[in-house]
Amino acid sequence: MSFKRIWIMFKARNYEFFRDKAAFGWNFAFPFLIIVGFGIIFGDEQLKTYKVGVFPQPAQTVSFDNSTIPDSFSTDTHFKFIGFSSFEEGQKKLKHHKIDLLIDRNSPTHDYWVNDSSSSGYLAEQLYLLSFIDNKQAAARKKIIEGEQIRYIDWFFPGMLAMNMMFSALWGVGYVVVRYRKNGALKRLKATPLTPFEFLCAQMLSRIFLLMFTLAVVWTGADLIFGFRQHGNYLTLSLIFFLGGMSLCAMGLVLAARGTSEEFTSGVLNFISWPMMFLSEVWFSLEGSPVWVQKISLIFPLTHLLTAARKVINEGASLWEVQMECWFMAIFTLVLLVVAAKMFSWNE
Repeated sequence: MSFKRIWIMFKARNYEFFRDKAAFGWNFAFPFLIIVGFGIIFGDEQLKTYKVGVFPQPAQTVSFDNSTIPDSFSTDTHFKFIGFSSFEEGQKKLKHHKIDLLIDRNSPTHDYWVNDSSSSGYLAEQLYLLSFIDNKQAAARKKIIEGEQIRYIDWFFPGMLAMNMMFSALWGVGYVVVRYRKNGALKRLKATPLTPFEFLCAQMLSRIFLLMFTLAVVWTGADLIFGFRQHGNYLTLSLIFFLGGMSLCAMGLVLAARGTSEEFTSGVLNFISWPMMFLSEVWFSLEGSPVWVQKISLIFPLTHLLTAARKVINEGASLWEVQMECWFMAIFTLVLLVVAAKMFSWNE
């Protein structure tokens, strides 16, 4: 193996990428816009907030001064109150699950409406009814676990970075290599002393360099806006994203080892990336899902990347505490890189 040949291919691929201004700009714009959008929508919310509609109340933000609604309910931060000018307007929102509970603020009998098919509506209803109980003695004793509140945007932020890394790794490596093969570039490289392993290593290293550069820029920009909480070590976090990016690039190389059709490759990449995105807890937690679903998710390197990253960011975990995830990604990368080199063909 010649490191000089790998270095030459590494530089050539980087030059090609940086000269494509549209692709270069989109790699920064896409994750940043998604993070900003979710930050604006969910930045100040907890992971679970019940939406309660109140009528008649023309204002969208409800300020309660009505004795028909208990103060313990109206001031609870777990509820977001939305005002409606009429019952019909609120009923329509409740019917389509856009709110969890609808209350008539002027009713002397405390009338309320709930959608029977909504589990969130059922829980909001029980909490509303409990707020009318004057005797607060209970058989169980309440004990509090202290902890810092985690906003949804804090939990989602690592997922967004990992998702962007996944798409950029799979398409930036797998799709590009297939394009090289289709336009005849690989045939010309075959005539050089370059080996398949050297070529694939150069492609992977070039992409991981771009991924880490993009990650640093997007992280810095988004952190300046939202002030993300980082409890762990930045070097540990960088290593986790580096290993995760390498493992995702290795997946792309295996898919591109023999592909000749850009359309077919794109379909296969979509077939792999979308299930991996949903099963790796990018958007939501799999807690409470069937055990077999959680077991399947462990196959994907994206799952281990996000598990380790969230432990470091939200819990301040050390490298020792996430070593199993790191070892999985490192071994996964090495195995797939060897497989891709064995399968690789310059022509077909």
